[in-house]
Amino acid sequence: MTTSRTVLVTGGNRGIGYAIAERMIADGHRVAVTSRSGDGGPEGALTVRADVGDAASIDAAFSEIEAQLGPVEVVVANAGITKDTLLLRMTEEEFTSVIDTNLTGTFRVVKRAAKGLLKGRFGRVILISSVVGLYGGPGQINYSSSKAALVGFSRSLTRELGSRGITANVIAPGFIETDMTAALPEAQQQQYLGSIPAGRFGQVAEIAGAASFLAGDDAAYISGAVIPVDGGLGMGH
Repeated sequence: MTTSRTVLVTGGNRGIGYAIAERMIADGHRVAVTSRSGDGGPEGALTVRADVGDAASIDAAFSEIEAQLGPVEVVVANAGITKDTLLLRMTEEEFTSVIDTNLTGTFRVVKRAAKGLLKGRFGRVILISSVVGLYGGPGQINYSSSKAALVGFSRSLTRELGSRGITANVIAPGFIETDMTAALPEAQQQQYLGSIPAGRFGQVAEIAGAASFLAGDDAAYISGAVIPVDGGLGMGH
């Protein structure tokens, strides 16, 4: 039996974030999701408008969540973007905008959450990274850099806040069946499948299962870990 907590999932209006929010609701948590439009999110979740690129909007979203659901105890930093292109074609804006959303956006969210976590002497910080953060991916220097950085982020956070009942862990999804993978050309999908030992793409529910575990009582002594959910693709990377 997992203790009921107040959970925030950024970018919880679609894809992996939506599935995590849905699972947290099923687990009996009070769940809020952010979306840039202020719409979307699963039934039973409080959806608030926030852009992780804007600290003021994050602060306002937290205030709204705290007023309606109580202090945030579990933070799932999931909001992210891609702007894939090879290094020699990548503009500085394509690099910095991905870093700002995926990495600095996580910093803004976790920093705003930290005061409440410290006050409550409890916290679960779950950062959604990617297999390419450690494995690499051509055309993804911006994205893989932002996702690799989350590992150092979680480990430094663990050393800062670990004695206060707060854990920080990273989930590294592999290729997951979402709108993004569905849009890939068939030949590319087959090429990717050939490199995955499991021989299939993952399901969003499988990422949600890992998040559910890390948010729960059984994961109290796990911190600074990278949990790969990738069908064996990354193996040790």
